[in-house]
Amino acid sequence: DFMHGPLALIEHGFPALVVAPSGVLLPEMQQFMRTLKEREAEIVAISDDADTLALGRTSIALPAGVPEWLSPLTAIVPGQLFAMHLAAVRDYDPDHPRGLRKVTETR
Repeated sequence: DFMHGPLALIEHGFPALVVAPSGVLLPEMQQFMRTLKEREAEIVAISDDADTLALGRTSIALPAGVPEWLSPLTAIVPGQLFAMHLAAVRDYDPDHPRGLRKVTETR
């Protein structure tokens, strides 16, 4: 879906975190990354595939040999760590987000 709208936002220096583990969608993700690269995005590639990692300016290697059905479990960890460190750098407290309220009020 990214190709049908948000791609227009991509310009020089735009940050893109791309999670692309091996599997049936890997060729499409690689093509997507090439498109991002043409538009000069700053790509952080998260993958277990060497060719895919080479497409990123920065790369995070996933463990090799993980079955495709389990790959989301290994792929999510770098994203969670990234979010945690980004929150720390921006001085956000992820345990107490601004504006968070209880869904239901107790009386």
